[in-house]
Amino acid sequence: MPATGFSIGVSRLATALKNLGKLENTDVTGPVVVLVMDRDIESLGRYQRMVTALRAAGIRAEMYLGGAGMKAQMKYADRRDSPCVVIQGSDERASGEVQIKDLVEGARLAAEIADNREWRESRPAQFSVPEGELVAAVRRVLAAQAAERTKG
Repeated sequence: MPATGFSIGVSRLATALKNLGKLENTDVTGPVVVLVMDRDIESLGRYQRMVTALRAAGIRAEMYLGGAGMKAQMKYADRRDSPCVVIQGSDERASGEVQIKDLVEGARLAAEIADNREWRESRPAQFSVPEGELVAAVRRVLAAQAAERTKG
């Protein structure tokens, strides 16, 4: 079906409006990213259920969909401005837990740690919770980050 159209470019328009102060600056962070450590069907379903539980609680969340390793997934979460990531490998799954890594607090603490070995051993801003407490733990991380933003 033939048609004509016109657009100045939504991204350019949004940037121009923001620069003119016509857009409200909201304090919106990126989604919580559930990292994919195991790629079998059962694990992918478990990761998707975590995302569904977070979304059902009103928390923006997504599952990493690429085929990359953990380092690339963490970089992806950083680019998405994710407040935290959820990690569950085979060890965590065996113990019925998930790891939550607070990326905002981790970045702040990184400035205080000079030694790479110390960083790996201390795992700052990363903690384990039982899988059933995932939503409550993520809410606590998000609330702490929101309180810190309003203070600063």
